[in-house]
Amino acid sequence: MTGPLFGDTLLIASHNDGKVSEIRDLLKPFELAIRSAAELGLPEPEETGASFTENAELKARSAAQGSAFVSLADDSGLVVPALNGAPGIYSARWAGPNKDFPSAMQRIENELGTSGDRQAYFVCVLALANPNGDMRTYEGKVHGALVWPPKGEKGFGYDPIFQPAGYQETFGEMNPAAKHQISHRAAAFRLFIADQFNDA
Repeated sequence: MTGPLFGDTLLIASHNDGKVSEIRDLLKPFELAIRSAAELGLPEPEETGASFTENAELKARSAAQGSAFVSLADDSGLVVPALNGAPGIYSARWAGPNKDFPSAMQRIENELGTSGDRQAYFVCVLALANPNGDMRTYEGKVHGALVWPPKGEKGFGYDPIFQPAGYQETFGEMNPAAKHQISHRAAAFRLFIADQFNDA
């Protein structure tokens, strides 16, 4: 089973093992050969975009040009309205080069202080780039609230402090299969799959 823009190989333009693993799970039904930018030794481009969409497109385009494979990039992050949208597109950068998410989660808690507004949402934008220049994007969101202290060892990134609306567990506590049903990434992937595999 293949999508119209690519054969049986899709390159995931990411060096984040957790993200690549989650995307592999989401695409498992389509029997694709999934490669990652890290596997191929592709450099990570500097994320200079001003939005999730711009950064996803930048990463997908760089990987497609560097590998000659159709490439799928994900730019995602946590948006906290009480912090004027931070960390937003800087979600990964708040964790620093060593991906120290416990410190990044602590920073969010410190900056929220006594604020009663704990609303937050995750955004995921997928960009699919063909080496010929064709580009398509898909956006998904999941709304919820922030909890403290962090809960759960599953997931990655900010998952332990994010409790999706209507659920009693954080993404860090949730079974991965359950998370994949409701996450921002899953919402974006539903749009991607509908567009690319709608004859499936």
